[in-house]
Amino acid sequence: MEYNLADLWERVVDTVPERDALICGDTRLTFAEADARIDRLAHFLADQGIGEGDHVALYLQNGVEYLEGMLAAFKIRAVPVNVNYRYVEEELLYLFGDADAKAVIFHREFAPKLAAIRDRLPLLSVFVSVEDGSGEAVTALGATSYDDALAAGAPGRDFAPRSADDLYVLYTGGTTGMPRA
Repeated sequence: MEYNLADLWERVVDTVPERDALICGDTRLTFAEADARIDRLAHFLADQGIGEGDHVALYLQNGVEYLEGMLAAFKIRAVPVNVNYRYVEEELLYLFGDADAKAVIFHREFAPKLAAIRDRLPLLSVFVSVEDGSGEAVTALGATSYDDALAAGAPGRDFAPRSADDLYVLYTGGTTGMPRA
């Protein structure tokens, strides 16, 4: 039998639900707690029209939201795409366009860069902002706060069957030029 990463995650959740799964700073979540958040985020994304094969950019620094976003995408058969938070606007424009990103989960501090390139990315329509204390404005993006997305998403694992062939897209940049998959 073949599984995708969301299937494997759920097997672990079902086996050891009360064990610590994610620890970052003051945040500490058990497998069951993290899975409940991931399910809600997945349902929120699905409610926004994100589904099988759609690309979800993860424009985040390290934190629980990165793993939650990645697994939420896998749960709805969307494709998580990493975004280096150090990229400048032209690199971001290239990556988001090349990846055909339809949604982005981002730390609020990155809102000005997203706002500067948004009009040149017609496919990018779903913005979810993670609070980071920066105070950057997200209203121009029409962003939903991460906490509001979790609150709006339905609980439960009522997702369509997944495939071991579901994708993950990894972009890299380095010193050789623009980001590439």
